[in-house]
Amino acid sequence: SASETERLEFKRAEQLWFSLQDDDEEVSLMLPQGGAAKPHMEPEHGGTIRGLLVGTLDVVLDSSARVAPYRILLQTADSQIYWNIACGEKEITEHWDWLEANLLQTISIFDNDEDITTFVKGKISGIIAEENRLKPGEEHEEDSGKFREAELKMRKLFGMPEEEKLVNYYSCSYWKGRVPRQGWLYLSVNHLCFYSFLLGKEVTLVVPWTEVTQLEKNATLLFPESVRVSTRDTEHFFSMFLNINDTFKLMEQLANIAMRQLLDNEAFAADLSLPKPSKTDLDARAKNERYRAMFRLTQEERLDGHTDCTLWTPFAKMHVVGQLFISNNYICFSSKEEDLCQLIIPLREVSIVEKADSSSVLPCPVSISTKNKMNFLFANLKDRDFLVQRISDFLQRTPDSSWGDTNPLSQISHSVCPSLLVPWFSCFHTVLMVFVLVLRRPPPTDPLSTQQYCPGSPGTDLISSLLQMREKMKEESWNIHFLEFGRGVCMYRTSRTRELVLNGIPERLRGELWLLFSGAQNEMATHPGYYGELVEQAMGLCSLATEEIERDLHRSMPEHRAFQNEMGIAALRRVLTAYAHRNPGIGYCQAMNIVTSVLLLYCTEEEAFWLLVALCERMLPDYYNTRVVGALVDQGVFEELTRSFLPLLYEHMQELGVISTISLSWFLTLFLSVMPFDSAVLLVDCFFYEGIKVIFQVALAVLHDNMDALLSCSDEGEAMTILGRYLDNVVNKQTVAPPIPHPHALLTSGDEPPPEIDVFDLIKSSYEKFGSLRSDVIEQMRFKQRLKVIQSLEDTAKRSVVSVITNLYSAIEELEELYCLFKSKHMTSCYWGSSSSAAERHDPSLPYLEQYRIDPLQFRQLFVSLAPWVCGGHNPTLSARLFRLLDQNQDGLVNFKEFITGLSGMYHGDMTEKLKLLYKLHLPPGNTAHLKTQTSTPVKHYVHLCVLLYILMCVCVCVCVCVCVQEQFIELCKTLYNMFSEEALEQQLYHAIATVASLLLRIGEVGKNAGSLQCEDIAEDTVLIRGSEQRQGSVLDTDWSITFEQVLASMLTEPPLVDYFERKRDIQAKMAACKAQRAVERQISSASDHELTQHST
Repeated sequence: SASETERLEFKRAEQLWFSLQDDDEEVSLMLPQGGAAKPHMEPEHGGTIRGLLVGTLDVVLDSSARVAPYRILLQTADSQIYWNIACGEKEITEHWDWLEANLLQTISIFDNDEDITTFVKGKISGIIAEENRLKPGEEHEEDSGKFREAELKMRKLFGMPEEEKLVNYYSCSYWKGRVPRQGWLYLSVNHLCFYSFLLGKEVTLVVPWTEVTQLEKNATLLFPESVRVSTRDTEHFFSMFLNINDTFKLMEQLANIAMRQLLDNEAFAADLSLPKPSKTDLDARAKNERYRAMFRLTQEERLDGHTDCTLWTPFAKMHVVGQLFISNNYICFSSKEEDLCQLIIPLREVSIVEKADSSSVLPCPVSISTKNKMNFLFANLKDRDFLVQRISDFLQRTPDSSWGDTNPLSQISHSVCPSLLVPWFSCFHTVLMVFVLVLRRPPPTDPLSTQQYCPGSPGTDLISSLLQMREKMKEESWNIHFLEFGRGVCMYRTSRTRELVLNGIPERLRGELWLLFSGAQNEMATHPGYYGELVEQAMGLCSLATEEIERDLHRSMPEHRAFQNEMGIAALRRVLTAYAHRNPGIGYCQAMNIVTSVLLLYCTEEEAFWLLVALCERMLPDYYNTRVVGALVDQGVFEELTRSFLPLLYEHMQELGVISTISLSWFLTLFLSVMPFDSAVLLVDCFFYEGIKVIFQVALAVLHDNMDALLSCSDEGEAMTILGRYLDNVVNKQTVAPPIPHPHALLTSGDEPPPEIDVFDLIKSSYEKFGSLRSDVIEQMRFKQRLKVIQSLEDTAKRSVVSVITNLYSAIEELEELYCLFKSKHMTSCYWGSSSSAAERHDPSLPYLEQYRIDPLQFRQLFVSLAPWVCGGHNPTLSARLFRLLDQNQDGLVNFKEFITGLSGMYHGDMTEKLKLLYKLHLPPGNTAHLKTQTSTPVKHYVHLCVLLYILMCVCVCVCVCVCVQEQFIELCKTLYNMFSEEALEQQLYHAIATVASLLLRIGEVGKNAGSLQCEDIAEDTVLIRGSEQRQGSVLDTDWSITFEQVLASMLTEPPLVDYFERKRDIQAKMAACKAQRAVERQISSASDHELTQHST
């Protein structure tokens, strides 16, 4: 019929209205979307008032409204839209063909619309289910369809590749000026994105997480319950969230991941290994981190689940309410009431897990027995059978050997950076011999303190009998505690345990309890023999870390007898060298020697090594890397705590700049370098039990005790003297160890010495005044400070790089902008490259100049955007040659200094330097040695040809430089030809280069004895051929060659070429265009699907 013919014509014209009539019913399978008023294809949100209003409502009310401008929708005559079948102009055509072939004939047999709808929905659902089934490993949530639509929308709107994974999206308002713009906030792994479309006006915002300097949730009159996202340049405010706490928490997690990536190159590989990160994954990661921090477990531990329960405590004869945590290697318990009871049961210690008899008093109990005859009874478990099964599964996987399935040494040996380690014969011979001899010596089995003296020996006349008795009473108190609460890793940890720690750990038990409270005992138990093999592996290896270790060995507690002989020095050397070999990312950092020397006084070498691992990798994260980021973060936290607890003193100390000076040494060495040893070691006792919070408490207590004196100070030096004298006089009157002179006693002047401060009183005061500090609050403050510190370090790196290479590029502001562009390109390659390439490109341990590197693809993109030489289709070839020239170490990556070297030559070099660069680009690889211009005076622009030829022939004979053969010369001519294609004096330049090429051909002929040239004829009026392939049958003369001096002299004979190469070019416009390029790409990507299709009637 005519109507059917008309519909067929519409279909062929790719229109979106189709009807199939069967008797008295009509089924419409395609509808116009958005503001389309006619039954043909139009983009969403057209230019009419209706289109603007509909488009606005779509964005405000529906997250998937702008996924694509065209869709196939299923609709019956008397119902709403039921199913979204396809979207996108190209997809419409393909999917409609499929519908015609598979559905239209079938649905004609149905009698009513409901059956048709049910059939079509079932068919589409079946296809989706089959597709999902063929993709194993993917988790499909309840609303995964909407989520995938939102992810597709994000990629189209912001030009993101498929590698950019959406984590979650939220409806909110973005405050642009004083006007809120309602839209959608997209939080992806690497970016924060916002899109709004209101009454025809679009707002698009993209902020990389690595550029965020501050995240803050606040509520003001102007911005009620809003989130402020700060960058270096501006601030963005978002409000009107459905659940602001949930959104802000996710933003913090993503920003924290980004900071970790800037801090550690391994974070890129770790994050990219997740195939599809989601909010659930990030929440699980946060729970794992809290679980590991709570129970001092290793980074490999993964929380399997937790449940409410009760624990029978035999020491209190009561059931304690709390939570039971299960992971792959541990069963842990924590009471609801803080400090009431905590328990850690390694599965390696478990012998029996069984279900006990239930009763009204003890419902659903589970009994767990350990190898050392301890029994634990948990009850009120909701799903006891499942819990017992999970524990049984983990027990079956627990290896008999404590090594586990893999030997960690195999991983260590491959993780050591080859560039840091050199063969033994390349190091200083004397240093190496010391290392080899000492490392071969078998490590002693006792702590250094027991080898030097026996703290409680009866014959020690330096220790009074009263102090010996008090020390024995402490030991007896701990022995009673062990009998009541257990001993070892399965001990019940209660408030009584904390009291004993605050009263001081006995000398004989200190090493054992440090290992227990830090979690180092678990690592040592699961890696027997690891330290010894690590020491063997480190033999004969020399690196920057080992040289620094050797330099600092004799500065480590030289006042202590244990380190006044070779035995103590050798033990310290072995521990520090072993750890540097285990963790080359950290290697060695100053202050590690001081802390490790104290550990060796109370522990064996192996125990001290594992305590050092716990300190560097868990308890003080990022403290001992090359930039001491962790210590700087805690310095910022300390300043915030001072402002909160001591606001008046904070204002005065900020004016003097004292807090930042004192806190770094306090935190890095745990007060060991600023306080007498016998007193500071008590703080270390508290630290291993309580964590970093006790260090903050004591630091605040020190400031509080000196508040009046500090408020009267007029300069930094006076304040430092007051604090130094105070800390020098913090004494431990209960010590049984021989007195150790404190090196900082020199700070005490000849005035009347200040009164002594008992360290126990100081610790007690810190708990009374600042004991309200919570570890979770400190972690939250650490996150905020980490953003500031890492971004500040990035700014420092930029200033350092710029200051170093100002000799190559004098314009400092341009250098800073170029650095930002280079860094942005580097980060993009890390975001969306492979995990291996990301780890290779981003290495914060390298010097600032080499931290950021790009590969040939990123280099070509920057070259095309920034280079002054526009060569059109020849750009890839020229970029590849320049990259090869700049990549001096041939690692396939170019750092910022190398990049600027090439860019500076193109922009700021004189004609000679620019031509020299071009000449080098066309020499074979490995033949780009430094070219020396032999002429002492510049050649004038206009020289008679005969005189010039004579000069050039003499140069050719007398000067030995890198020569350009005929093949490279032809390539050079092609490059020059392409460079002039967009110049105003294009024809004059073509004529000039043809003349120069002809002259150089004749010079090359003069320089050889025989042979003929058979290639493209080049005369004064000849335009060079653009093609890259040689003419078939042409023969290149291998004896023909020219030198750079001949090229330079020939170029000087043509004024247009001289003007072209001596012209100063402005890079500002290029940089501005490069900055805008990403936004333009996003707009093009988004607009490509919004183009109107013109139809002919």
